[in-house]
Amino acid sequence: MKHFIHLNDFSKQEIFQVFELADKLKADNGECDWLKGKAIVLFFPESSIRTRVSFENGIKMLGGDTILFPPEALDKKEDIKDVIGYLKNWADMVIVRHKDLSLIEYMAEYSHIPIINAMTAVNHPCEILTDLYSLSKKYVDYSEKECLFMGSKGNIGNTWKEASELVGFNFTQCCPRGYEIDGAGVCYEIDKAVVGKDIICTDSIPSAAKDDFEGYQITLDRFRYANADACLNPCPPFFRSEEVSADAIDSKYFVGYEFKKSLIEVQQAVICYLLSYE
Repeated sequence: MKHFIHLNDFSKQEIFQVFELADKLKADNGECDWLKGKAIVLFFPESSIRTRVSFENGIKMLGGDTILFPPEALDKKEDIKDVIGYLKNWADMVIVRHKDLSLIEYMAEYSHIPIINAMTAVNHPCEILTDLYSLSKKYVDYSEKECLFMGSKGNIGNTWKEASELVGFNFTQCCPRGYEIDGAGVCYEIDKAVVGKDIICTDSIPSAAKDDFEGYQITLDRFRYANADACLNPCPPFFRSEEVSADAIDSKYFVGYEFKKSLIEVQQAVICYLLSYE
């Protein structure tokens, strides 16, 4: 049995296997009965839009059933290992979106059914795995590309760094001092940071950090420093005129909508891969 809590829970070879499975699901329009008779428990907040919709719809398309709870249901006095001890009697998998990564890790430690991390305050493996899949369709070998992440240390930046270590592309962070991702190469000047980059990613700026991030914005004008076939992939929800300018979002470089279109097939592939893992 296998869980997907961190991006590097999959080896590079396993990621390719998941991508091949996603290709097959996409060719079938995601509609087959691979999850017929399967019950999957979801813990999601009401605020989740893209991840929840793509998980729920993807499971339904494959014939599975979902049972939805708010993440606060896991914050009770009852020990998580007892919660999962009961759930395994009636569910085939649990998908959790919860701020506390250690809670999901603890659940996985005692679980006899697969657990998928649908986002924590520390990482977001499903989101970035889907971005890697989309990059593999855009570039012949995205592992040779230069990636820039403009934003603060957090779940998105952490997972992009993890992706670079797993897949092999170069990763640079651009941020003010004090917001660095542990172990990441950092460029503090945004114009210099964009030079020669192929993949430009952003994350929303924390409210408390807005003053420090003044001037740190990916604009259309700054793309003249990037490589000719560069792409702009801001993590949603993004905010126009904050971390990324409106003209950059409306430009040919923006790939956000297209990249996230594959959330359904990639997450379907992760579910099916874990359920078939021996």
